[in-house]
Amino acid sequence: MNKWGTHEHVMARLQRLWRSGRLLADRLEASSVLFSLRIPLKHPTAAELSTQFDAARDWIAALREASARHGYALKWKTIRHRQLGENRLPVAAIVETPEAALAMLRKQAEADRFDAIAGSIRERFPELLDWLSRKPLKALEHADDWPRLLDIIDWLRAHPRPGCYLRQIDLPGVHTKFIEKRRGLLSELLDIVLPENAIDHDATRVRHFEPRYGFRAKPKRIRFRLLDPRQFIEGLDDLSVPLESFRKLAPPARRIFITENDINGLAFPHQRDSLVVFGLGYGLDTLRDIPWLSDREIHYWGDIDTHGFAMLDQLRRHYPEAHSLLMDEATLRQHRALWGSEPHPIQHDLPRLRGAEQDLYDALREDRFAPRLRLEQERIGYRHLEQALMRLE
Repeated sequence: MNKWGTHEHVMARLQRLWRSGRLLADRLEASSVLFSLRIPLKHPTAAELSTQFDAARDWIAALREASARHGYALKWKTIRHRQLGENRLPVAAIVETPEAALAMLRKQAEADRFDAIAGSIRERFPELLDWLSRKPLKALEHADDWPRLLDIIDWLRAHPRPGCYLRQIDLPGVHTKFIEKRRGLLSELLDIVLPENAIDHDATRVRHFEPRYGFRAKPKRIRFRLLDPRQFIEGLDDLSVPLESFRKLAPPARRIFITENDINGLAFPHQRDSLVVFGLGYGLDTLRDIPWLSDREIHYWGDIDTHGFAMLDQLRRHYPEAHSLLMDEATLRQHRALWGSEPHPIQHDLPRLRGAEQDLYDALREDRFAPRLRLEQERIGYRHLEQALMRLE
């Protein structure tokens, strides 16, 4: 009998309408588009009535009882049968009103909260009603946040591209963490409300929220160690400075080493006329457009894995003469006992790799040595690093 339409089929249709947001979006219309809602019910054929008459009778009784208990109507159709005569069968459930549907779903409280959100938006930012119609469930997820969200939008409309830190927005209940956790949602709303000249569309919504809307961002910092004691600054060798300060620094060091791992940077041996930059990972693009770096001898030391070579390729986008350090097949084979596994290898081509680097990268992505092979920098013996540095002298 479950092949015929049941109360569960009626509920499933209503639940789909709720999950899609259409039940809530319908509340924004001047008059309902959905209601009264007709939900077709599969019913017995004439042939099935002949062979399953008792089951059909029980099915009708169950639907009658469910419709009466839950407050929806049934639409009937008369079927004429040669042996059984005329029989009236339910062919559709009719849910007359949104209130009836919400009661069946037990969602009236959520609908009331949505109505309150819609009322606030309609009063303060009617241009957001179209967004609300497209994403009603997302709006409902943030039901408690809307007074503060609308205050932030109002403040930014009055202060476009404010040039201050998020911390400096002075609104009741609004703090930096509140904004940071809702950057995606705020971006969707601000892109609708703010004028075009108040938005930097080259800055992505979430990752670069501050520059997109004209806030000051936390300065990027570069950490480096001066490896030549003669070039220490006021006796300091381990420094972390804002990117702009690093750009203007122009230290006397002729040779620049770049390594991803912090401990490798801290343990890097003293080298004449050199410094080491560390801790950037895939943030190597931070080093672009630093004029004095173009005049230096740059060496990059990364993991021997596909991502390590991708970072080398990334660095050469800005400094094509950069060299690799300890990223060769001989080093890999000498440390076989320390091989590990790379969780998510990459497969795309890296056009800036050179002969032996390209060969090793191809071998790694094709699993010629071992599946998903990785040799991390910190596993390479310190003696190997010292010997490699001696060969550079």
